[in-house]
Amino acid sequence: MKILHSADLHLDSPFAGYPQDQAQYLKDQLLSVPDQLATLCRKEQCDLVLLAGDIFDGPWTKESFRALSAALEECGVPVFISPGNHDFVSLRSPYLANIWPSNVHIFKSPRIEAVDLEALDCRIYGAGYRSMDCDNLLEAFHAQGQARYHIGVFHADPAKADSPFFPITAAQIEDSWLDYLALGHIHKAGFLQQGRTLCAWPGCPMGRGYDETGDKGVFIVTIEEKAQAEFVRLDTPRFLDLQTDDPEKVLPALGNSDFYRITLTGTDNGTGIENLYRQYSDFPHLTLRDRRTAGVPLWSSIHSDTLEGAYFRSLKDTLEGADEDTQAIIQLAAQISRQILDGQEVQLP
Repeated sequence: MKILHSADLHLDSPFAGYPQDQAQYLKDQLLSVPDQLATLCRKEQCDLVLLAGDIFDGPWTKESFRALSAALEECGVPVFISPGNHDFVSLRSPYLANIWPSNVHIFKSPRIEAVDLEALDCRIYGAGYRSMDCDNLLEAFHAQGQARYHIGVFHADPAKADSPFFPITAAQIEDSWLDYLALGHIHKAGFLQQGRTLCAWPGCPMGRGYDETGDKGVFIVTIEEKAQAEFVRLDTPRFLDLQTDDPEKVLPALGNSDFYRITLTGTDNGTGIENLYRQYSDFPHLTLRDRRTAGVPLWSSIHSDTLEGAYFRSLKDTLEGADEDTQAIIQLAAQISRQILDGQEVQLP
């Protein structure tokens, strides 16, 4: 059996705090996620799709519902949704409307329910939030029945025992007797093998800020004798929070639409921030934060009656009249020497 497991899409996130053009770009990219899920589902020939909550960020729009509904119908396989704390089942929730494709099942109860899929010889267990929080529902739970595969899908927190968001423990995971436990809520991908049960959470399929950095995607899960989950990155913009004394060291050779926040460290070499923005104009979502310290000018000591002054005077004198290649070598030697004297870490080219 092969499963596509996703969670935490947070459709209709407002992206407050971003400039209008960036906010709209991020909204458009996030709205492309359902279609990417459908494409991946068909490509991988999945038998099942599990969406473990927070599919919507809260208030939802008809546009996002139509995009999600059309994509899930296009999957052409059973889809199970367990609403979470952001998209809990309420009177205004789209989950109560009878307008979902026939292949979509939504767990609307705050108690664990089971659905049998005879064609796949499996039983699916799930539950849905009815408010912003949810008690631990796995206490004393055990999968039952003659199905070959037992699979759970919940919006739950395996990291904090006192979490208000359906906390579960390692012991409860093992005692569940599930083959695969598909979770949502944690926005960074991870997994936990407890006994026969593989418990996994794919993280969000697209980051929404610098607290959600790096590659984002979904799990493709294969269950035979045991479950195995493979992370697959989606084609969504990434957020990367980096620190360097030279942007060229961390930026790729070709520009892209990822969001980079680079903190500049080390000594200010005289290159202004505006010049750096112009230099890296093919990265439209680049943010530079200048934390450089004012350094000693390269040739500042040539008039000093010291060993340092004599050394830099010698380099300076040799520089004048030298050919272009020799000038580059002398300039580099002076820069490295100045870095050493200023107590900086030196990285040779």
